[in-house]
Amino acid sequence: MKAVQYRGAGAAPEVVTVPRPAPGPGQVLLKVTAAGVCHSDIAVMSQPDEALGFPLPLTLGHEGAGTVAALGEGVTGLALGDSVAVYGPWGCGACLMCAQGKENYCTRAAGLGIRPPGLGAPGAIAEYLLVDDPRHLVPLGGLDPVTAVPLTDAGLTPYHAIRTSLPKLTPGSTAVVIGTGGLGHVAIQLLRALTPARVIALDVTEEKLRLARAVGAHEAVLSDPAAADRVRELTGGLGAQAVFDFVGAPPTAATAIGCAAVESDVSIVGIGGGAVAVGFGTTPYDTAVRSPYWGSRAELIEVLDLARSGVLDVHVETYALDDAPRAYADLHAGRVHGRAVILPNGR
Repeated sequence: MKAVQYRGAGAAPEVVTVPRPAPGPGQVLLKVTAAGVCHSDIAVMSQPDEALGFPLPLTLGHEGAGTVAALGEGVTGLALGDSVAVYGPWGCGACLMCAQGKENYCTRAAGLGIRPPGLGAPGAIAEYLLVDDPRHLVPLGGLDPVTAVPLTDAGLTPYHAIRTSLPKLTPGSTAVVIGTGGLGHVAIQLLRALTPARVIALDVTEEKLRLARAVGAHEAVLSDPAAADRVRELTGGLGAQAVFDFVGAPPTAATAIGCAAVESDVSIVGIGGGAVAVGFGTTPYDTAVRSPYWGSRAELIEVLDLARSGVLDVHVETYALDDAPRAYADLHAGRVHGRAVILPNGR
């Protein structure tokens, strides 16, 4: 089968031929219908090989959807042809966090060598994907896999971050979204659907801000050194009750703190290498700074339910499997508006 792999430091992703996997006991083989392309993949490919913690080559793609192609011995509750989404942050299934469905915070995964597909285990940008356990599959229930597949990360990750801050997003409050691409443009819609807060979007070009306005941002501000001051002007000097940084670079992390109000939440979601200093006189009084990661299995079910209700409009740009290297180049160059989605088996 064809797969898109990262094969070594400094190398661009390439289309290769690898053996088609067969499911063992308890496993499920999917014929991949759609796979998302994420900035996290670029972050992985920018690291030295010795820093990765898993062997190469790596088949990319941690957002996956497909139809059940084969069932391993002992698997029940699924039928051939079922259309499903893949819950990506695989855990051990037995620790306290996994027992709550919070496999994104599994306490044993690293020690056991358990890795998410596309981030250590073979990923979804391939014609077939082997899933370790049926608990990591969620029925799509009629959703289009092409527009639904980004929800497994670009929807789930902001949903998890926003859900934590819901008590602070009351009438009259403000939420700031920094970075309005794959995750950010979904976050804006989630904020509009789940809260009465005014949403201020920040990004680096007017073109990106147009997408932010189109999906519901009340205000759109260029993300530059003056952005935090502009947010404070828009909030009467108070700042925002919740700030979500989907870039996570040093400049955006600084902007996130600059936008924060007293008793606010600041969530650094992006993995751009940024960090913030926290302490008395450094952050506004009683500000909580978080670094959330992905989301729980239950939250993925909730995100897909929101999509079925019609409140999410995920903007996607599709590519054939052979064009996946170009999709990564487009993402790296900022030419993707929304989420790039690979169609390994055509449309």
